Amino acid sequence: MKTAFKRKSEKVGVFCNLSAVFPDFQEGWRVWGSLFGGGREGPGQVLDRQLGVETCPPPCQWGWALQELGMRVLVVEDDRKTAGFISKALKTEGCAVDVLHDGDEAFLAMMGTPFDVVVLDIMLKGRDGLSVLRQARMRGNHTPVLLLSARGEVNERVEGLKAGADDYLSKPFALEELVARVETLCRRGTDSRSGLVHVADLTLDTGLRKAQRGGRTIELTSREYRLLEFLMRSPGRICTRMMIFEKVWDYHFDPGSNIIDVYIRKLREKIDEGFPAKLLHSVRGVGYILKEEA
Repeated sequence: MKTAFKRKSEKVGVFCNLSAVFPDFQEGWRVWGSLFGGGREGPGQVLDRQLGVETCPPPCQWGWALQELGMRVLVVEDDRKTAGFISKALKTEGCAVDVLHDGDEAFLAMMGTPFDVVVLDIMLKGRDGLSVLRQARMRGNHTPVLLLSARGEVNERVEGLKAGADDYLSKPFALEELVARVETLCRRGTDSRSGLVHVADLTLDTGLRKAQRGGRTIELTSREYRLLEFLMRSPGRICTRMMIFEKVWDYHFDPGSNIIDVYIRKLREKIDEGFPAKLLHSVRGVGYILKEEA
């Protein structure tokens, strides 16, 4: 399978300076080691030896647009190293990222989770990316999709766009271009979904990313907003701690952490304090539920 990154023989590097992806150099070294099994070699040496690609100065200037948007992105790529690179770059920009390698799993994830953007490779195990996209659109899913392909012929690009893709990127590609395209789709998706979500007298404006209850504006941090949106999109349903950890924090479940309890307490103070009807409820030993009291 073709890699997403250009080879040395093409004399074009695609990876930006490591510091652009990992501001903390030691963290960059650790990540490269985990991805490539590098021992005492530096990140650039490990990259060259394993993939035969070159780094290309100067460092990218991606900015903080995605972090400000607080977006959740699904990356579907069967090549695990490529998926890892994409995931790390998007996480550095402040995105919560889910990674899958199978087309069938990707379809279920798209239909069951409100992602802001999907980065979807065409060549996948199970059903291919175009089939995933067609089926999702037929089921009414309008999440912005960036298609990736190693071929890049005109007829394939046209087929992908006709299937419902919002953008198309051929391999090999530059990570900074992928991030920029994801940012554009995030903003476009936010604009198209501008609307209100209601639970009782609690209102969330997903376009302006603002919350109100009883006409009173509720100030939320980026993480509090993400948590509230997740709960409000599942009204009357129990959201387990595991679900919240993986969908809001992008972490695997850690039963020893109390971070969810801390944020739930903060959120409860903001949306329930001063109101006679409480909306955010705990389900002992299970999780939390947002609903109007009977």
